[in-house]
Amino acid sequence: MNAIGQTHFSFPSQTAFYQGKVRDVYTIGDTLLMVATDRISAFDVILPRAIPYKGQVLNQIAAHFLTATTDIVPNWLLAVPDPNVSIGQRCAPFAVEMVVRGYLAGHAAREYKAGRRSVCGVQLPDGLQENDRLPQPIITPTTKAHQGHDEDISRDEILRQGIVSEQDYVQLENFALALFERGTRMAAERGLILVDTKYEFGKVDGKILLIDEVHTPDSSRYFYADTYAQNQQEGITQKQLSKEFVRQWLIDNGFQGQDNQQLPAMSDQWVLQISERYIELFEKITGQTFVKATDTDVLARIETNVLRYLNNAIVPQK
Repeated sequence: MNAIGQTHFSFPSQTAFYQGKVRDVYTIGDTLLMVATDRISAFDVILPRAIPYKGQVLNQIAAHFLTATTDIVPNWLLAVPDPNVSIGQRCAPFAVEMVVRGYLAGHAAREYKAGRRSVCGVQLPDGLQENDRLPQPIITPTTKAHQGHDEDISRDEILRQGIVSEQDYVQLENFALALFERGTRMAAERGLILVDTKYEFGKVDGKILLIDEVHTPDSSRYFYADTYAQNQQEGITQKQLSKEFVRQWLIDNGFQGQDNQQLPAMSDQWVLQISERYIELFEKITGQTFVKATDTDVLARIETNVLRYLNNAIVPQK
């Protein structure tokens, strides 16, 4: 299966390279070039096999929602010269991720089940069941780790440590909640429920920008709206479009990212199933037919498309 595990390009005027969990990031002057690889991570660990078309799905969904939310907050994106590549403005990222939750699911549900009623300093009411809708969307921020696990942190602790100024943090909160409201509305139009998601922001020349990916299956969780109420009433697991099914598979196979835990093997059939789920989400959330970029040499295609863009664009220099 043709999938991008990693890249090692050398572009003109390139000054830096950084490999994230999923994206390979190239710095060219004041521009960032992000290649969405087909790597997949869970519990902050990169899994041993890449997933065909996953990077294309993430890149194109992110571009779709970045374009649809520019009236709420400006973003970093300048161009999408290839199905797996986004090029945008380089800025200084805030060291926190703004996680917005509308339902008790995933990490928050696991904390709640363990008896904790406070998540990142936000109090949750008693009597909730997993996947119940919360009284209102809440923000449960995390620290942004370059390696290892992101850590829960409260608003008060962020301000106490001076990680983000109070003025900026209030703006990040407002942006995050407005983006979640827009994402919720767009999901509802497609018969989906946006359960939770995370947003990342940066700053350049005193201006806050939305960066990275938005409302993708790697950063978000979706339920199907038509079966939600009945499933919840009957205590049936919600059908969802997100990466949670990968996390659950890992949990079922004895892995949660803890020390001395062994990653389970991924069969060809399981890899293909993950790929199909990502494509399903793309088509469901965007309403568009996913067109597979079927080039036999994906890396050559990416390099050609990027060089064509760079040769025709005025790239801001540092």
